[in-house]
Amino acid sequence: MEAPEGQGVDRDIHAGNATLGREQQAGWVRVRVEQSWFTVERALLASSSNYFCALFHSGMVESHRDELHLKGGVRARGFLIALAICRGEIPTITEPDELVEAVECAAFLQVPCLVQHLCDIIDSDNCLLLYHAASIFGVQALFHRAALFLCDAFDDLKEAAESTIPEELIEYSQSLSPTSYIAIGTHSPSMELLHDSFRVVCYLDEKEGEWKHLTNLPTLCSTSMAGVAVLDNRLYIVGGVYGYGKDTVDASFCYNPESGVWTALPGPQQPRYDFTLLGHDGRLYAIGGEFQKRTISTGETYDVEKQEWTFIQHAPRPVASAACAVARRRMFVCFWKPPDTTDIYEYIPVKDVWKLETTMIKSQSYGHCMAAHRDNLYVMRNGPCDDFLRCLMDCYNITTGQWTAMPGHYINSKGALFTAMIRGDSAFTVKHMLTLEYTIAGNVWKPRRQMKGFPKSGSLWTCLLRLPKTGPVTPQLALSHTLGYSLPQVSCPMSD
Repeated sequence: MEAPEGQGVDRDIHAGNATLGREQQAGWVRVRVEQSWFTVERALLASSSNYFCALFHSGMVESHRDELHLKGGVRARGFLIALAICRGEIPTITEPDELVEAVECAAFLQVPCLVQHLCDIIDSDNCLLLYHAASIFGVQALFHRAALFLCDAFDDLKEAAESTIPEELIEYSQSLSPTSYIAIGTHSPSMELLHDSFRVVCYLDEKEGEWKHLTNLPTLCSTSMAGVAVLDNRLYIVGGVYGYGKDTVDASFCYNPESGVWTALPGPQQPRYDFTLLGHDGRLYAIGGEFQKRTISTGETYDVEKQEWTFIQHAPRPVASAACAVARRRMFVCFWKPPDTTDIYEYIPVKDVWKLETTMIKSQSYGHCMAAHRDNLYVMRNGPCDDFLRCLMDCYNITTGQWTAMPGHYINSKGALFTAMIRGDSAFTVKHMLTLEYTIAGNVWKPRRQMKGFPKSGSLWTCLLRLPKTGPVTPQLALSHTLGYSLPQVSCPMSD
């Protein structure tokens, strides 16, 4: 047997000399792709590939054979990559030929997990290649995801795009809505009938370099010690506190940028504030926080389709205001033990377990922020305590398991770097005085451009949303309420 040539992927292809007894078991099948043979579990193929699922249930002669020969549409290297992904492995795919063959295999064998993996690894290095390949082989999900990435990073990729991909692909990408940087002021519901100017939600107009009004928060919505996250291009604000006694807000609110409508949703079963909120794979995750001045470790997940909260495995220890990020579809949360220990845990939803990923031993004075770029986690912290305006940054690579101390100090501008949001190869930060965009290049963040700061002082929440091409939708005058759910009576109806 001759193995196909190539680099960047494990070449340990199952050879044709596998034990005869294993091959003849009913649960296994030998698959020939080009000149290579693979011995694979039938159940794995049927559960991972729509092509094999249909074949094994077709009743045709081929469905019962111990050996199958795939002719055309699949290369051995692409099939090997698909098998690795189906088995839960994370192969490194960097070579252009490997990427194209992986897309070809995903299209021919209809392997959803391979398509998802290719979507997850889109970056500025492979975006154009994956976009073009997806258009050729008709992999719609990958095609659209790559088009969105190109839309966001077009200024950086314009020259390469115009020289390597068809004009119609560029036109489609440019017809999409780019991601906008969003900032939200701190608002706490009040019993008084006062107009709160801090209810404002703004977006960054990058062409003019200034912040513009997007919408107002509902008066019943609190961003004070609340959970804020984006899921499927919807902005969610959960919990928080209101009033002099810092009572817990029991409601959640969702903003749809396409319609401009705020919707009221039920809050978590466990009242909480100052907690961590992540949006991932169709669900929200509320982790830890405080309740009645006590730090808690409980966690809950909100199913958007079912509109219900259910408890998940407790966090490894009580935690409040923990930094979090999603990298390569993996959820990570920082657990800081003052003064110098930061444990980063991964929460694995399919198993409902917490797994210690790594520990960083670095002194700091206060605070955490974590942002993800490709397979890197960037952890920002204030320190040393004698200069709170300086921010130190460390990088952890989830593929290699290695930490790297980022060179130099980053001027924190009273918390600006703690608002970091990453789009493409850019990191956006904002505070009252200025908005900064950094270019992420290797092991350093390089300042790229400076724009006006947020028009209101105080703490900020930031996120990324895709706004309609025509601009922000006029805010609605009333909330769309979830049937059967009553809002807490802590303020007057929303008025804009």
